[in-house]
Amino acid sequence: MTAPYACKPEDSRGRHWPERMSTFRSPWQRDRDRIIHSSAFRRLKHKTQVFVEHEGDYYRTRLTHTIEVAQVARTIAGVLGLNPDLAETVALAHDLGHPPFGHTGEDALAALMQPYGGFDHNAQALRIVTKLERHYADFDGLNLTWESLEGIAKHNGPVTGDLPYALAEVNAEWDLELSGNASAEAQVAAVADDVAYNHHDLHDGLRAGLFTEEDLAELPVVGEAFAEVDRLHPGLDAMRRRHEALRRVFGVMVEDVIAVAQNRLTALQPQSVQDIRDMDGPIIRFSKPLYQNLKAIKLFLFQRMYRAPSVVVERQRVTEMLNGLFPLFLNDPSQMPEHWLAAAEAAGDETGRARVVLDYVAGMTDRFAIQEAERLL
Repeated sequence: MTAPYACKPEDSRGRHWPERMSTFRSPWQRDRDRIIHSSAFRRLKHKTQVFVEHEGDYYRTRLTHTIEVAQVARTIAGVLGLNPDLAETVALAHDLGHPPFGHTGEDALAALMQPYGGFDHNAQALRIVTKLERHYADFDGLNLTWESLEGIAKHNGPVTGDLPYALAEVNAEWDLELSGNASAEAQVAAVADDVAYNHHDLHDGLRAGLFTEEDLAELPVVGEAFAEVDRLHPGLDAMRRRHEALRRVFGVMVEDVIAVAQNRLTALQPQSVQDIRDMDGPIIRFSKPLYQNLKAIKLFLFQRMYRAPSVVVERQRVTEMLNGLFPLFLNDPSQMPEHWLAAAEAAGDETGRARVVLDYVAGMTDRFAIQEAERLL
């Protein structure tokens, strides 16, 4: 049953460029389908989650991560009586703006773009869906609904202070009410992101040999999950034991989010989407005890995985690639494909040209960025 605080298709604020309603899809089903068919979505297949994309077929990429986030978001939204199509849409779009090489690539591009308005992957996702995807006759971008754009902009919470230029441009054209909360559906997508990466980074780190199951025994939630599996299934082979334990960790996170949300919704009794947006903080979140436990897990992952010596070496290597490619294209745009060269020449000043170069480099897959670095550097 749909809750009164759920986003309802008939109440959507519509699209920047008016279109006829579909006869068989809701506005958010349409948004979801446009995202799935976009070029940027396809490129996520060859973009890093933690490991560089070519390092192994078993590791998560941005695409498989995004699909896992969408699955969790649909599940939680359905249980809470929210709109699962909108939650899924925001989940599918949430990482579209990520450059090659994951957060390492983002850090490198943010530093390179410091003189030209900075770089932020959430703002870049908005730029992609409003400007850079160019397939439709009547408009640039995907012409998503206001609710989907709001969710992409603020799923991690209100956005205040100096806005990244890509977000400021979109917001100037269509006010996304950045100082308030996002819809409950967008908040679900944000929490689903946390659930997915906390779970799969443990999986990938074990597979990569960066730590062992014994190392995880002391961690809250994870240690208990392994102990329960050992009690219920003594002598289980290593891979099944790992999977059984980590799926329990996954379940603990999802069940916690649902229980906390149900308690808060019962206590606060929101009667509309606007009630959710006006609240003092998010309605969808982990309980305080689990949040503290997840901080311990994230600290472990930071030390043993994201800053593991082999990963740090790779971070340095790909940072050098981007530090070489960006100024090269900025100083000689003719090294870019023809339509990018034309955009750079039409940009006017150095800032405009840098933003064109950023759009080009941020859109690269890991493998294409490596190929370009080998070709040009």
